[in-house]
Parts: sequence; C-alpha cells; structure tokens
Amino acid sequence: MILRVSQRSGVAALADHLTNSLDNDHIELLETRGFMAEDLHGAFAEAYAISKATRCRQYLFSLSLNPPQDHVASEEQFLNAAERIEDKLGLNGQPRAIVIPEKEGRRHAHVVWSRINGEELKAINLPHFKNKLRDMSRDLFLDHGWELPKGLQSYGAKSPLNFSLAEWQQAKRTGIDPREIKQLFQAAWERSDSQVGFKNALEERVSFPL
Repeated sequence: MILRVSQRSGVAALADHLTNSLDNDHIELLETRGFMAEDLHGAFAEAYAISKATRCRQYLFSLSLNPPQDHVASEEQFLNAAERIEDKLGLNGQPRAIVIPEKEGRRHAHVVWSRINGEELKAINLPHFKNKLRDMSRDLFLDHGWELPKGLQSYGAKSPLNFSLAEWQQAKRTGIDPREIKQLFQAAWERSDSQVGFKNALEERVSFPL
C-alpha cells in the first residue's frame, strides 16, 4: 500500500475532511479504539483535550493507506496494516480511529492515532518515521504480491541475471528482498513471447543493458 502521512492538529477540520460524504459514495467508520466517544469529532476532541496537558501541537498522526488501483483491500487487510505500522512506529495501544471511504468501487483507509501517552502525559516521539513507513509500504506490496511502484523498488543498478551466489546473499543482507527480484522476472516474462522479448523486457524494467 502507498502510505501518506502527516502529523496534524485542527481536530474539527480533520474530522470534517474524513467524514466528507460529498466526495465519497460511502464512508465507514471501522473503529474508534481507546476513545470514550464513538464518533470522529468526539474522539479527536478527546485527543485535543489530553494534548493541552503537554506542549505538543501536532498531537495527531494521520495516515492514509492506498492499495493499488486494480485491487480492493478488505477490512482485515487495512486492520493488519494498521497493526504492523503502529508496531513499527512505537504507537502500540495508542488511541486510534480508522475510516474507510469508498468512491466508484475503490476503497482506501485513513488511520489517525493520538501521539499523547495518556499515562505519562507526553508526546510519543516518531524518529525516522518516513523511512520506516517506506520500508513498511514495500513489505505490504510484496506480502500481497502487488507490483512495486518504481519509487519503492530497491534492486539497484545491477541485473539479477548477473548475480553470483555471493552477490545474491549480499543482496539479501542489504535488504533487497528476493520476492522483489522474483516479481521483476515474472513481470518481464508475462510481457514476453520469446527469449529475446524476455531479455528486452528485463532491460526495460531495470533500465540498463543486460
């Protein structure tokens, strides 16, 4: 999934945006966890009230989860992604709300966490969250077998056709997922009707001569 994130304040405006029925055919409030209120406006108002005991101004962490154009994600997939993301960022157990808008058959999700630790009354720090979310986005694409967007590909400037065993092992150690290399071969094969066509398709994908 493509993950787009922002640290937010302005609770009423955010709640209005996420519940805007004019731009969507259907909006489902999947959950409000850790809040007394069962609606977004009330939940975000609680987060704001707790934040007043701290100096934190960006007390909400808002994330959109966007599956590929040709895939309809299930509620279970959105929930699983939210759980993995909060574990990655250190937001485990924090109050959160999940909204699923739908338009013309396409669904995405918004997850909003409170950054304020209610027991310690301080904001949870989120170091390097952009890098962590990029890694998580890659994992979600690969786990579901979705083709990686170019911005998430990481096989680098060497053709996997020329990998030695030692280079393959090194690629694994440095974070080049074998599933990504397998995906590259599969995509090239599907577009080919001959050995030459397969070679040309791979050259297109990796952007250097084989």
